Amino acid sequence: MTLSWALTDALTITRRSIWHWMRQPYAIIFGLLFPIMLTVLFGYLFGGAMQVPGDSGNYMEFMLPGMFVMVMAFGIGETMVAVATDREKGVTDRFRSMPMASSAVVLGRAIADMLYSAVLLAVMLGFGLLVGWSAHNGLGNALLAVGLLLLLRFAMVWIGVYLGLVIQGPEASATVQTMLFPLTMITNTFADPDTMPAWLGTIAEWNPLSATVTAIRELFGNPGVGGMDHPILLAIAWPVLLTAIFFPLAVARYRRLSA
Repeated sequence: MTLSWALTDALTITRRSIWHWMRQPYAIIFGLLFPIMLTVLFGYLFGGAMQVPGDSGNYMEFMLPGMFVMVMAFGIGETMVAVATDREKGVTDRFRSMPMASSAVVLGRAIADMLYSAVLLAVMLGFGLLVGWSAHNGLGNALLAVGLLLLLRFAMVWIGVYLGLVIQGPEASATVQTMLFPLTMITNTFADPDTMPAWLGTIAEWNPLSATVTAIRELFGNPGVGGMDHPILLAIAWPVLLTAIFFPLAVARYRRLSA
């Protein structure tokens, strides 16, 4: 089977996902509104009580880079639910019975989710501009920051695909989605880890998401916390490592599914 055949099959799966979104736009609308709601909640309800590191008193500029990262990380749950739903409804088995590349289903899902994530990130960046956030270090650094965010999302896609192929039942799915909240919130997004209890601050500093938050704050020129060496390098290394682990796991798990 040639590479072009596999890519054609993957793009067919991608078009299926896009068509599904067009027929059920409420899921897309909620997905776009949820991070905006979180931004308003944390930024305006709690922002006045937060101390912003550095000279800037603009909490939105401090928080928004972390919110961009959180939105990319929450994609784990969206991908996982979509893959698990197809598997439980027998859609995946029907795909496996067709003469198509074995990796096309997971690759097509990944492409579709990356397209959706790009739209979601564009909406969040636009909303950030409306509420007082801005990028101060030029277009080149801003584009590099966007690239790091999408690289992180790419790694999250493969974690979501793998979990979607592994989990059994809605209870397990709900548990994984619940665990996304501590994963995304115990970071340096909302507060300096130095203000946390020592054990919690250590977890926040070692959370891979914190590296991306620190890196894009630096690239956007937003206020942030110090203490992390080479954040841009870490923001590349962590997603690459996660992709190297979960991409082969996802493809191998798909191939082991019973037809």
